[in-house]
Amino acid sequence: MQPAAPPTVAPFLRTAAAYAWRLLVVGALVYALFSVLGRFHEVAVAVFLGLVITALLRPVADLVARKLPRPLAVALTLLAGIALVLGALTLVGEAVAGESATLAREFRDGIGRIERWLQRPPFRLNPRALTDVQSKIGDFLSSHRSTLVSQALSGAHQVVAVLTTLVLAVFCSVFFIHSGDRQWDWFREQLPPSARRRVGVGGLAAWRTFTGYTHGIVLVAATNAILVGIALWLLGVPLAVPLALLEFLAAFIPLIGSPVALAVAAVVALASKGPWVAAIVIALIVIIGQIEGHLLHPLVMSWAVRLHPLVVALSVVAGTIAAGILGAVVAVPLVSVVWSVRTALREEGGVEGTEAGGAEAGEAGAGGAGAGGSGAGGTGAADDGGPGAAGPSDA
Repeated sequence: MQPAAPPTVAPFLRTAAAYAWRLLVVGALVYALFSVLGRFHEVAVAVFLGLVITALLRPVADLVARKLPRPLAVALTLLAGIALVLGALTLVGEAVAGESATLAREFRDGIGRIERWLQRPPFRLNPRALTDVQSKIGDFLSSHRSTLVSQALSGAHQVVAVLTTLVLAVFCSVFFIHSGDRQWDWFREQLPPSARRRVGVGGLAAWRTFTGYTHGIVLVAATNAILVGIALWLLGVPLAVPLALLEFLAAFIPLIGSPVALAVAAVVALASKGPWVAAIVIALIVIIGQIEGHLLHPLVMSWAVRLHPLVVALSVVAGTIAAGILGAVVAVPLVSVVWSVRTALREEGGVEGTEAGGAEAGEAGAGGAGAGGSGAGGTGAADDGGPGAAGPSDA
């Protein structure tokens, strides 16, 4: 009696199972990576900021290094960058301090104007309801004063953590700017010889994409901030400079950051200048979005980032869910770098396959030529032997 044949598995199920366990392994590795980064997120953020500083300042340091020694060029470039950032923050602080008294008066008048506007048609809100809201806000602040104080103290600890991260980022950028290429070469030397070429190709593609994205997003953010600052200044909205700086920082979150910053500006305009000016600021959201999406990004970012807007939006949302504002900032450059590395490695594999195929074709051609030579010799022997054989036959 023959044993029963084992049941056959459909090819579709075999393929699905093969992909499934590989996806599970990749998912576990990605989860482990993000778990480690979440545990040491201050270090990861510091390294990321160090790479951003390097992408922005290394070209300047390379230019200065043509006239000065490399260490001195790096030091001068970093000091100039730090002075520029501190100068911008000082300008914002001076603007806020200079307009604080006027701003408080305009906000009080603006709140009263908003209340009167809400009491008229079509809203017709009860004035007592607005008064109750103000009293409830005051009661809430009074009853939760201890909680607010504790949150403020925890915020002070967060400030210390942020300052520590910034110092570590600057420290990393010093070595990245000074000798980042040597550090990368040392890292590649630690890998197996068979992997060095592909790692080098992927690393070069990643750095080109990251630097291109960084330069492009800074240019887009600066353009948005200048346009918003000029528009708010012409409209007479207070805090035009701080709101322009907010727009600059928010533009680092694609598709979402700029509308949020302009929404804050619209609230300030509503409280200080009334609903008509606020409506104009809201219209700026559409105008700036059109300029950014149809002019700046195609001109500045297209050569560095080749992602569909849907992919950008999903990346920003996923990054926000995973790591908050920081995840929203990091998501798009991370996805862009991963995609560029994949593309570069695929092209490298295609080139290697073409070269290998050419070499095999050359070897086959050489072998065919040798075989053809042998066949020609045999034909010659038969031709030579033909008359000789025919001679005796004729005899």
